[in-house]
Amino acid sequence: MELDAIRAAVRAQSPLVQCITNYVSMDITANVLNAAGASPAMVHDVEEAGEFAALASAVVINIGTPSPPWVDGMRAAARSAADAGTPWVLDPVAVGATSYRRRIVDELLALRPTVVRGNASEIATLATAVAGGRGVDSVLTPAEVLEPARRLARELGAAVAVTGPEDFVTDGRRTVLVGGGDPRMPLITALGCALSGLTGAFLAVEDDPVRATAAALATMADAGRAAGVQAGGPGSLRWALLDQMADDSRRSLDTLVRAG
Repeated sequence: MELDAIRAAVRAQSPLVQCITNYVSMDITANVLNAAGASPAMVHDVEEAGEFAALASAVVINIGTPSPPWVDGMRAAARSAADAGTPWVLDPVAVGATSYRRRIVDELLALRPTVVRGNASEIATLATAVAGGRGVDSVLTPAEVLEPARRLARELGAAVAVTGPEDFVTDGRRTVLVGGGDPRMPLITALGCALSGLTGAFLAVEDDPVRATAAALATMADAGRAAGVQAGGPGSLRWALLDQMADDSRRSLDTLVRAG
């Protein structure tokens, strides 16, 4: 799929990515984006979130630690991005856990995200309206929600990405599977949230949401795989992953993807 060119474009263009994300993920999301060559901005307050979204190259909205003031900022940013034609990513963290989270996500879905990225249980909840998972943890595998994700993508007119032991992205017609990574990556808290941020950066430089998302998924998987060679555990894997994210010149992403 020639995904290396998309990764190189992120470094060349350094897109400005507005991240309205949760307290837990701010640090690692910002650091992953910096290492990949993008420019992160953690702008969430309603007083400026909408205005800033009109300036950003992409917007990422993550509902991990919601509160009414933050949700107001999410709505403002999503509306502004939609009005400006700016790509934006929705990360519906633990959407099946509470009715409050589901209401927030329903409102944001109506504003037509470019990509929805979540774990298998989160996407299953959106696709079937049946709650699943244990908080932020998935009890399903990506393979179990492949067909529901395809239906959801067609209904939303968006790309849907599901991450787990093997990732995939679909727009309901095309599906790209992404392998790689390291089995200890789930032990790094908020790495999935950081992946949503990375997806925003790749959407900023590539018009095709499936190709952009596949490149983001493969970039994270590639960095995790390379980091795992030297890591002794999740702590050293975290810093090694950032190092590998910043030094990607010798590895090709296309070896990690295949059509599904």
